[in-house]
Order: sequence, then C-alpha cells, then structure tokens
Amino acid sequence: MRPDLSLRVARLGRFLRREGLPVALSDEIDAGRALALLPGSDREELRLVLRSALRIRREDWERFDALLEAFLSERARRRRRVARPAGRGAALGRGRADTAPEGAGGADRPASGAPAYSPVALLVKGAPRDCSERELGEMERVLSRLARRLARRRSRRLVPTRGPGRPDPRRSLRHALASGGELVAFARRTRARDEPRLVFLCDTSGSMDAHARFLLAFAVALRRVARATEVFAFNTSLVRITPSLGRAPLAATLERVREAVPGWSGGTRIGASLSEFVAGHLQGRVGARTVVVILSDGLDRGDPRALASAMSAIRERAGKVVWLNPLLSDPRYQPTARGMAAALPYVHDFLPAHDLASLERLLPRLAA
Repeated sequence: MRPDLSLRVARLGRFLRREGLPVALSDEIDAGRALALLPGSDREELRLVLRSALRIRREDWERFDALLEAFLSERARRRRRVARPAGRGAALGRGRADTAPEGAGGADRPASGAPAYSPVALLVKGAPRDCSERELGEMERVLSRLARRLARRRSRRLVPTRGPGRPDPRRSLRHALASGGELVAFARRTRARDEPRLVFLCDTSGSMDAHARFLLAFAVALRRVARATEVFAFNTSLVRITPSLGRAPLAATLERVREAVPGWSGGTRIGASLSEFVAGHLQGRVGARTVVVILSDGLDRGDPRALASAMSAIRERAGKVVWLNPLLSDPRYQPTARGMAAALPYVHDFLPAHDLASLERLLPRLAA
C-alpha cells in the first residue's frame, strides 16, 4: 500500500473511532488494499468500498455515510484541490468526486448509480471478510444452530407415534376391534418432522468473492443436518460439490470446496451454468417438495435469454425457487442488471443474504 494512502485511511479510521464507530486496524488494512486498486475516483463507489471493507454495520450505514462526507469535505476545505488524472487510490481525500474516464470502471455502471458489475467487487473482503480459523469455528457453531432449527421443523401432516401426541380415535377403534373389542390404549398421532429437500446453487465468481464462502458455509451447515440437501457451485461452469462436504471443520471443508471448483473468483456465466444444471440434474434432484436456493448477485455477462429459459424450467419443476442476493443489503439496490431482471419472474422469494441475521430470517422460507 502507498504510504500516503495508508496515512489517509489511518486518519479516516481514527476519525470514525472518535465518532463512536468500531473500526479495527485490520479493517483499515483491508480498506487500504481495496482502495489501492480502485479503478477511478467516483465518490459513490468509494463510499460503498469503504463501507464494506471497514465492516460498517447496517444500522450504522447512514451515520457512516454522513461522517465520511464530513471527513472528505473537511479535507477539501483544508487544502487546495490538486488537479491530476484519476488513478489508483486517488479517491480518498479528494475534495469532490471526478467523473471516472471511460474504461476506468465507469463504463460498467449504469447512469442511475444503481450497483452493477465492477472490478471493485473483486477486491472487497469486508462483508463478510475472510475469517480467522477461530472466527470460522464460531460462525460454524452459529450456522449449525440455525440449520438444526430448520431440520427440526414440524409439518402439518400427522403420523402415528408411540410417544406423546394427539389421540387418534379411528386407529384406536381398529386396534380395539382386533383385540375383541377391548380398548386397551389410545393410539396417538404427532406432527411429522418435515425434513427439508434443498438444492443450493452457489455463485463463486469474482463479484461474489466477498460472500461466497459465507453463503457456502450456510449450505454446508444445512447439509450436515438435512441429508437431502444438494450443493452445487458455478461461475463459468457448474460443479456438484456435495461429495466434498464431509464432517471436517468448516475451514478445511471450505478450502477443499475452493480447490474443487475451477475458476473460483473468476468470470461468471449464470445462464449457461443453470442451463447445465437443468440438462444434467433437474430431473433427478428436483421435485415438487424441493426448494431450489440460488446464491448470486445476478451480475451475468451471458445471454439473459439462456438464464430466463433455465429459470423457467427450474420454476416449473421445483416446489419453490429462492434467490439470495447480497446486494439487497443496500437499500438503494434495484435489480436492473440484465441477468437479475431476466431471472426475477421465475423467483418465489427474492431476499438478502449478507449476514447471520438475514440467514435467520430466511429459515421460514425454506419450505416448499
């Protein structure tokens, strides 16, 4: 990291801590690395990168935005604006945002300012960032508790039981007739355990790099308590990774998955990958009680017609289609990217998935 950029990030971190926002030194390092590769000086992009890399909590977003604006404005007032070409890491500390030149990251953003594909998404590790082994262990315990809650859910369907339950007069009468008309004991029924049938399709392309491991960890936790769960990864092609999900600790499992997926953190062809799933796995692994969960930001560079066709086939066969998009954590996000717009008509539930709270809110939806 350039010394001048490091100093600016350190000053920002100190300012935020003084104002009560919990910014760690490791977060400042992540922010500096991201900003060093920022392909332009757009103020909006700078704000989103810093918000993610500094791991600003969602409830603090509005306050952070105001503090960042105050920090940048104060710096602008304290020195003359120096004209220079937009370059790497040039954004932090500039008086106001310059328009990024075409080809320097601005070409992929819509004029409306809505999030779209950007190389910056490849760099942000902040939400959630790469975790230490201890932090992954804690996350594994939390995710496992969430997964067990889903696996223990009871359906409305009643089944015979030898334990406590509701009296079943009809079965009781049949048993009495079989024993000469003597009612020895009441037969009982209880609500059946409704084990979820889940298929996860996880986007591991570059724009999902900050979220893929976190979301795969949730899929791994569910697979361990709900054995009818299948997990696939995709970027430019599809890979079934269910056989790689053993009983090893989460950190080791995720590393094994990463090695098993070609092109991790590379390009993305969502439509082609889902078409591959439809052709090779839909008939055998998806039925009327299956919930198909797609984990992706929907930033597809392929033909949106291929994505729409694959989604139509999945919707027709599955009990429910859930699309989890981390970009939904930003209240200004609109699903205007071509791929996301093509997929949405075939989605039952379109939900955020950027932290543990969002995954907890997801659990009731994972039922066909």
